[in-house]
Amino acid sequence: MSADRLPTRDGVLRAAAKIAEILPPTPLLPLEIEGQRLWAKAETLQPVGAFKIRGAWHRLSDLTDEEHARGVVAVSSGNHAQGVAWAAKRLGIAAAIVMPRDAPKVKLEATRALGAEIVLYDRPGEDREEVAAREVAQRGAVLVHAFADPWVIEGQGSAGIEIAAQMGREPSRIVVCCGGGGLSAGLALACPEAAIVPVEPVGWDMVGRSLAAGEIVRAGPDAPKTICDALQPAASAPVNLAVLQGRSDPGVTVTDDEVRAAQRFAFARLKLVVEPGGAAALAAVLAGKVSVDEYTVVMLTGGNCDPETFTETISSV
Repeated sequence: MSADRLPTRDGVLRAAAKIAEILPPTPLLPLEIEGQRLWAKAETLQPVGAFKIRGAWHRLSDLTDEEHARGVVAVSSGNHAQGVAWAAKRLGIAAAIVMPRDAPKVKLEATRALGAEIVLYDRPGEDREEVAAREVAQRGAVLVHAFADPWVIEGQGSAGIEIAAQMGREPSRIVVCCGGGGLSAGLALACPEAAIVPVEPVGWDMVGRSLAAGEIVRAGPDAPKTICDALQPAASAPVNLAVLQGRSDPGVTVTDDEVRAAQRFAFARLKLVVEPGGAAALAAVLAGKVSVDEYTVVMLTGGNCDPETFTETISSV
């Protein structure tokens, strides 16, 4: 196995077949916004509350026996952590997850409950990739990157295979909550005829800026705070940009207030709990920042919210 290989559509199809053996498809829900019907893919209803279970399962279930014995290390603010922990528990693999101390309590507790070891780091202050590299070296483990791993990208793309099957055709566009670009790249491979629209928090649009610049752009030390904890990696990666270049419509960003409005909308209209990072794509559509039609799909990517924070959000106006 080589983590340097490029992800492929054949890999996405293989991942989709593997995932279909253990998980039912998540619902594709009809949605109406200002008179226009479109669709919402409810990845919030996955067993770990987020789409990350897809890439984690594809990656870990493809490990060799030797790699299986070495265990895995992952870096995550919570959703990838739970996906890796879930897959590792099911496959009998030791997992250590590098997580920020300020990650939502619900994500920390859920990852521990799945049996993974948590290695905490300070955000800001410590480089999470350096912490992960140290853990990999000390343990001799396999790194399962949250978005820059070809297996992870292919696994995330399995959502696009489900969407096309549920619609009976490829969507015209997919509006995607975007952190490092793993899901966006996977969907681009899964649905080659669809426009891919990554949506990022204001000040954290590293994928959009990198696509515009044609090279990796890193977040600066003055990057603003965002409630979208799942969408703030310091930079994307070459493998993600290689897939997305020429396929996506970069530059769509959303504010915290727009994200909160989307969380309230999803709760009121779809009866779904959606975390801030999981509501970014819907926020862009509600704010009129993305054009939509009857074959547009909006990804609702995660629903792991601290109860107190979510209650506060849906109670405010």
